[in-house]
Amino acid sequence: MTKNLKLDVKIGSLHMKNPVMPASGAFGFEMASLFDFNELGALVPKSITKYPRGGNDTPRVCEVTGGMINSIGIQSKGLPYYMEHIIPEYAKYDVPLIASISADSIEEFAEMSEIIGKDPAVSAIELNISCPNLEGDGKAFGMDGDLSFELIQKVKGVTDQPLIAKLTPNVTSIQEIAIACEEAGADGLNVANTILAMAIDIHTRKPKIGNVMGGISGPAIKPIIVRMIHQVRNVSTLPIIGCGGIMNSDDAIEMILAGASAVQVGTANFINPLSMIEVLEGIKEYMVEYNISDINNLVGKVNIPSSTTTLY
Repeated sequence: MTKNLKLDVKIGSLHMKNPVMPASGAFGFEMASLFDFNELGALVPKSITKYPRGGNDTPRVCEVTGGMINSIGIQSKGLPYYMEHIIPEYAKYDVPLIASISADSIEEFAEMSEIIGKDPAVSAIELNISCPNLEGDGKAFGMDGDLSFELIQKVKGVTDQPLIAKLTPNVTSIQEIAIACEEAGADGLNVANTILAMAIDIHTRKPKIGNVMGGISGPAIKPIIVRMIHQVRNVSTLPIIGCGGIMNSDDAIEMILAGASAVQVGTANFINPLSMIEVLEGIKEYMVEYNISDINNLVGKVNIPSSTTTLY
């Protein structure tokens, strides 16, 4: 019965056979022995940087109630290694490859996108605008609407690849940033990265993360991400990828109803490496149960009472 379901979604010219994919940094080759990567809608490797990067001080991860905090620091072997060794491995699969990139400046984002965008194995580029602008005040590009616009516009001028802006949730108004990205030419929005957090060991009185603060992910942040997806959907026509706190298919469906066209699974992969497959199967079962033939007919279909006035 599930064979007749229409699960394919589009983000710009990027076509995916279903809406489920991994979140960058929560997925790797080691999972290939556990399930067929070809079952996913897309593959998203860990974010890459132009130059090799050692990452942040340890400890880099700690468990907290309702999730985990991490501060990896985008450890990377650099762009040449990525092009020579990582992309060819993922190119073996009949699934779109979304290259996630992180950079210290707008020029570096553009330079990397131009190089990666020419590789025929790459189907789209995810711009991690949550990373700090080291040529400016050190704040994330995605915290500033003008910077976000400038970055997306610059990259749009050097590649024809679909561009997905990965937004930071650490902002006063994510709607403002979403609008800026859309106006600059982004093809999709990833809502969102991890939320800045901190945990302290009360016995040593030291931070549990070597870099003091990190990003919290997991089920604790899901309601916040659902809210942000709903807010972005209200002001933008761009396809949204929901990311943050998805542990099962119910969570994924909730984000789709809020306005996401696709979803990324992150923390759940560390607990259950088969979580993405289970999320996909659960979505199919939901569609059958509620007689939904096309996944796109669920996007943004949350029932908001007409009498409700949203003041945000």
